[in-house]
Amino acid sequence: MFLFPSFFLLLLSLVTSETVTNEEVQKTCPVMACTPPGMNGFPGKDGRDGAKGEKGEPGQGLRGLQGPPGKLGPAGLPGPPGSKGAVGEKGDHGICPKCDTSIAASERAALKAELEGIRKLLLLSVSKKVGKKFFWNSGETRNFNSAKALCAQLHASMATPLNAEENEAIQSLVKDSAFLGMTDKENEGQFVDTTGRRVTYENWNRGEPNNAGSGEHCVHMLQDGTWNDAYCSSSFLTVCEFSA
Repeated sequence: MFLFPSFFLLLLSLVTSETVTNEEVQKTCPVMACTPPGMNGFPGKDGRDGAKGEKGEPGQGLRGLQGPPGKLGPAGLPGPPGSKGAVGEKGDHGICPKCDTSIAASERAALKAELEGIRKLLLLSVSKKVGKKFFWNSGETRNFNSAKALCAQLHASMATPLNAEENEAIQSLVKDSAFLGMTDKENEGQFVDTTGRRVTYENWNRGEPNNAGSGEHCVHMLQDGTWNDAYCSSSFLTVCEFSA
């Protein structure tokens, strides 16, 4: 009979003790800690860059391929000339096409033929034939040396009459004074032709030659066919003679 009340009291004390314990737990538990976790928030802003670290050691990877060459830069200044090299050995004799004697001979033959054609043309234009000579009036006035050079260039010589017939032929070609191929430069009063042969035919004008001024060493033909000594630097017509 005494056991029942005792059991009842023991049970009541256990219930009361557990009730007090739960209330105390509720009072001591924070609200945030006892609630379920919420959703993640948005990420924060990036922080500032930190200080640059020290350069690391080179890696152990493979070396890449060489890139394409860059643009060519401007040319530099020329360097100083080098020292003169040693003289080389003498080479073999080469072949010179321009020095071929056969070519030179053919060119000379062609030139000779061309000059012969010019000569014939000149003789047929303004010329006079007497015996085995052609006398040709160039139509140019020159000094003695220039006239001599012109005739020589045409493979001819200055007109030098050997007789009256040739003298008349020359007179008929000129309308003014013309040089004759004779001079007394070497010996005063002894006239020779351009080859040095002494002149045997003469047709001097009255009182000539007089060597006026001590410098008249050349001869020119007057309009009437007579001769007069004159300065070689004077200018008269040039008449050349060719062999027929």
